[in-house]
Amino acid sequence: MKHSFLSLFSLLILVSCGSTEKALQSTNSVNASTFGYWQQHVDYTMEIDMDVNNYQYKGTQKLVYTNNSPDVLNRVYYHLYFNAFQPGSEMDVRSRTINDPDRRVGDRISKLQPNEIGYIKVNSLQQNGTSISYETVGTVLEVTLNQPIQPGEKVTFNMDFDAQVPIQVRRSGRNSSEGVALSMSQWYPKLAEYDDEGWHADPYIGREFHGVWGDFDVKLSIDKDYIVGGTGYLQGEPTLKSGKKTHHFKAPKVHDFTWAADPDYIHDTLQMPNGPLLHFYYKKTLDQKYLDNWKKLPAETAKLMEFFSEHIGDYPYDQYSVIQGGDGGMEYAMSTLITGERSYGSLLGVTAHELAHKWFQFILASNESKHEWMDEGFTSYISNLAMNSLSENKKSNPLSGSYRGYLALANSGVEQPLTTHSDRYASNGVYGAAAYSKGAVFLAQLGYVIGDDNLDKTIKKYYQDFKFKHPKPFDIIRTAERITDFELDWYFIDFAQTTNTIDYGIASVEGKSITLERIGLMPMPLDISVTYTDGSTENFYIPLQMMRGEKPTSATTINDWAWAIPTYSFDAKKAVKSVEIDNSQMMADVDRTNNVFTIK
Repeated sequence: MKHSFLSLFSLLILVSCGSTEKALQSTNSVNASTFGYWQQHVDYTMEIDMDVNNYQYKGTQKLVYTNNSPDVLNRVYYHLYFNAFQPGSEMDVRSRTINDPDRRVGDRISKLQPNEIGYIKVNSLQQNGTSISYETVGTVLEVTLNQPIQPGEKVTFNMDFDAQVPIQVRRSGRNSSEGVALSMSQWYPKLAEYDDEGWHADPYIGREFHGVWGDFDVKLSIDKDYIVGGTGYLQGEPTLKSGKKTHHFKAPKVHDFTWAADPDYIHDTLQMPNGPLLHFYYKKTLDQKYLDNWKKLPAETAKLMEFFSEHIGDYPYDQYSVIQGGDGGMEYAMSTLITGERSYGSLLGVTAHELAHKWFQFILASNESKHEWMDEGFTSYISNLAMNSLSENKKSNPLSGSYRGYLALANSGVEQPLTTHSDRYASNGVYGAAAYSKGAVFLAQLGYVIGDDNLDKTIKKYYQDFKFKHPKPFDIIRTAERITDFELDWYFIDFAQTTNTIDYGIASVEGKSITLERIGLMPMPLDISVTYTDGSTENFYIPLQMMRGEKPTSATTINDWAWAIPTYSFDAKKAVKSVEIDNSQMMADVDRTNNVFTIK
């Protein structure tokens, strides 16, 4: 309603000034961005020449940018991520001033020498063949256009740049602790995303990314002895010239491009029936126990791929690569960088998590900087289920670790809401618990609210509706509402936008009469288990009034509970011995000590 009111108000003012035509144009331009979904598009064509002796490379980039927005763009921005790996950068200073720095970063950036830093230097930039002005500001290139980009218009940017690969510090870099030569993520000038919220030219301080959907055509020339894997499909055999091989990759419908290279890679493959070709790159110099782990990995990676495809939706690409590299585990388009010197359980578990990211972030491309919990949390949820499916000793609740992490955060006194920008969390610990644990609980607990079958349907519908798009937080809730016809905005508001907590307790039990109390601010429907004095049991379901619906359940459904009323009483059928609220423990009640009442 705010848009409509403002539009009408502006129209009346302009009409009173005799500017009816301008008023209508203004009204149309305001409303254009509120109707329908749109997203920008990029086509990258890059030629890269890498010198493995000094880890410097030269690049040319042709970028065709389609402005699908209803807005006129006067500027554009590029990310220059490698500039973060320089003494005095925001990433460096933040790492040295936050109270719990990432141990992989610490103060290492501040000690890098000129031949060890990372940089991307733009030498020239043209818009449709005409030079334009630009300024490098940390990890962002600010570009002032000669001609604004009109709605629906395509423009071509041509860039020439030089770069240096930093010593491996965080995610990307050269000569990792395991001896991997090149882990090349966030390595090229990458156009920032523009959407209905405006530009997202965030500096690279420590967290993750947001990118424009598009197609990549990349020619990489590198020493002939290096084996290369990563995003995209290799176009024929590499060509050899002057001691270098040129690898030509194409990657359709992605929002990033990553590669890794090392002269000592072993390259294994596994073709899945009716599925992608799986690639595995790992160093032949690994100890035998680690080599054995990598040899076991392909078969179970295929099982994981099948699990995610069944429970979310089909994997849409023809290849996926697991590559030894990076500094831990990190997802990229069609590929994962993962450190290789791990126990098999760790290798498989991290592979499961990073593979799940292909759905939750690389196909369902949420903004990781703003909505990190949609990325890490949803991935943690589904990867925990997948790992449980492979385990011989299956857990009754494979999300129990996520619940413990969230409950510790909720009771810590330092929790920040999930609306917090990922770089603005007070500590890495709070960020991690919010993004991974609370994000996973958001989905798991949604299953408690609407029923597990409805949650399964919601996830699949969410994937079908938003794959190759940029879903936002409320999209998952609106999808659940469409599946169930429930009202669920209360769940999203309290759990994702505030730090309100769930705390229900049993106030009293007298004979057959049971009285419950709401102590926390967040509302929830309740599952109640009753044991009678004769040893029999009965389950009750108390719907939440503002939910306007009831989940499928075999329990006895009784009257709903209005949130503002702090207590609720009902009569069971017989004399009661004990009562428990939510014996599944899938409701994230922050104090379970008052969830059980037993008559002594």
